[in-house]
Amino acid sequence: MTSHTFTFMGTGAGCGVPAFFCDCKACEEARHNPKARRGDCSVMITGSKKVLIDTPPDLRHYLIRENVRSIDRLLYTHAHYDHLGGLGELEYMSRLYTKEHISTYASNRALSTINHEFHYLKDILDEHELEPYASFTYDDVNYTALPVQHAPGTYGYLIETPATRLFYACDTGKLPDETAKLVKDCDILILDGTYWERSWSPETHNSIQGAIEQAFKLNAKKFYPTHLAMHYDTAISLAELEAYVAQYEGRVEIPYDGLSIAI
Repeated sequence: MTSHTFTFMGTGAGCGVPAFFCDCKACEEARHNPKARRGDCSVMITGSKKVLIDTPPDLRHYLIRENVRSIDRLLYTHAHYDHLGGLGELEYMSRLYTKEHISTYASNRALSTINHEFHYLKDILDEHELEPYASFTYDDVNYTALPVQHAPGTYGYLIETPATRLFYACDTGKLPDETAKLVKDCDILILDGTYWERSWSPETHNSIQGAIEQAFKLNAKKFYPTHLAMHYDTAISLAELEAYVAQYEGRVEIPYDGLSIAI
């Protein structure tokens, strides 16, 4: 049986932490504490193969940090810039190194955007359209695309290994009822926790408090908030956030860029 790891390649919202233009306490903390720095969201599932979810603008730096030489499968949650913008970093891996197409899975809406924004890469992408609730198995892992509340065609992924049920939805508001039913009682739940206290866009993003409330209602054994802005509505430092989640006695953990967990 293949063992697998799940790596948080990036855990931040669109502008990252620190944002180059921001001097809030979260950004100032991150300028002095590397663990508090966050790039745009992406994750990687590693067994005998490597599956990457999303290609943010920071992707090249992530791959170098994790000593990754090639990607075997590519999945997209959606095609906003902070999840798509780094696709070009994989071009020369395909053309010069692996000399193979990149198997790419996404919703119809996401594939349409990818083909528009990166039309010059269409010849290296082996595209697979995923319908809502569609599943496929690769490297002893089952992936199911579940609709979430964000842009049209946005998915979270239910990721099931022989040992673990994990749900990852980096951009979402409250989960749709059918998706919530399917991810109840997960071993690991990872949800959008963009905002601290008040969510500026509650239909499409969660506050950290709201995400924790959802996770407990879904009876997740372990919860990680991701897509952390740290700046808004009220800025919060990593030190303060870790002190806040300590009340949950390990059931809630704040991830950092590069954190790997066994699944």
